[in-house]
Amino acid sequence: MADLDLGPVVLGGNVFGWTADRDESFAVLDAFVDGGGRAIDTADVYSAWLPGNAGGESESILGEWFASRGRRDDVVLMTKIGAWEARRGLAAATVTAAVDDSLRRLRTDRVDVLLAHRDDPTVPQEETMSALDALVRDGKVRALGASNFSAERLRSAAAVADAAGLTPFTVAQDLWSLVERGIETALVPTLDELGIAETPYSSLASGFLSGKYAPGRSVDSARSKKAGAYLEDPRAVAALDAARDVAEQQGVPVSAVALAWLRAQRTVAAPTASARTVDQVPDLLAAGRVRLTPQHLELLSAATEPVGG
Repeated sequence: MADLDLGPVVLGGNVFGWTADRDESFAVLDAFVDGGGRAIDTADVYSAWLPGNAGGESESILGEWFASRGRRDDVVLMTKIGAWEARRGLAAATVTAAVDDSLRRLRTDRVDVLLAHRDDPTVPQEETMSALDALVRDGKVRALGASNFSAERLRSAAAVADAAGLTPFTVAQDLWSLVERGIETALVPTLDELGIAETPYSSLASGFLSGKYAPGRSVDSARSKKAGAYLEDPRAVAALDAARDVAEQQGVPVSAVALAWLRAQRTVAAPTASARTVDQVPDLLAAGRVRLTPQHLELLSAATEPVGG
């Protein structure tokens, strides 16, 4: 992972083919990379949940953008396998087929970071880690990661890789934000111990931490119901208020402060956040310019500090 510069934020590709069509996705990708963005995250399952979609739409749009713009070498490309019904699980044959499918859709010969999207306890980890290692040895993948794994399963995967001389997980992607801090109790210490770099997803809590949500204000977004639910949590509202205060002091967007808080956490390489319009891209990239003092970090953390944290 040391040679993979993820930049200030990883651009989430879950919106491509969902809330952003092809042309809007292209515009977002152009703005992100032109603005200094470095890493883009997607998955084979994006966006199978949308009626009329089958899965693979995000990767296909991204692959078309690579082919159109010729910018594959400018991007750290991250994708995930294992959660899509068409290629579900982490059996060796499934892993190999899923990656070959992703490479075809992405129109590239390699993925910089491949993550197992979900754990698969039905398959021996020796089988999964061997299959993933083979992809690295074949040059199809540069680094391996795990998303939504428990601390215990990350430890056992690390032990399997070490015992057999296989490529270990060096990247993780889990739910983590200023208002979702459950991983800090057990998972974060494990990541730290194993030297695994975290790239949190839903880092803006489905847009709640963008600053556009407030009591009585309606927001036009496919995720507004989920994001708006945080308004019922006094701790989340207090954290948002703190982020607004810091943002006002620094003259930056609220979302940039929320992302900068994650960037300041010991195990985080870069948070993952999506943009469905070009106008949202500068706010994400601004996270790299925010400098939070220890006092800022304490203020932001106080409202949602995990019990026992």
